[in-house]
Amino acid sequence: MAIATGSKAPDFTLLHKNDSGLSDVTLSDNFGKTSTVLIFFPFAFSGPCEKELCSIRDSISEYKNLDAQVYGISTDFPFALAAFASSLNVDFPLLSDCNKEASASYEVLFEEALGMKGVAKRSAVVISKDGEVIYSESSEDLGQWPDFDAIKAALV
Repeated sequence: MAIATGSKAPDFTLLHKNDSGLSDVTLSDNFGKTSTVLIFFPFAFSGPCEKELCSIRDSISEYKNLDAQVYGISTDFPFALAAFASSLNVDFPLLSDCNKEASASYEVLFEEALGMKGVAKRSAVVISKDGEVIYSESSEDLGQWPDFDAIKAALV
């Protein structure tokens, strides 16, 4: 089960690898400016995660029209996520939670999945401009995607 709706969104600073190098992305920088969609996913370069992120990529204009910043978050390292984003032509940031702190604070961390410790559950969290969790879902099933229609409805 992911963080409860109505909760204050736990702040985090995660690493993002872009053409300029590594940079910090802090969630609270969005507060007061834009809504935020956090898409936690288990594994870079896995088939289900590729399809999930491509689905978001293909509808990113809808999220932008709803004044939302989308972040993909995985416990993979930032260099792997940069290569993953490039391979998929993803134009929204993929953030590395390699220390597993954000996934833990949002209650979306598998202790173990497929024999690997500390893997993000496939989850979605929508945060209002005020920093409140307004939608949250998580799945114990690595192959189950979030409900994208419900995510968009939460942003309206």
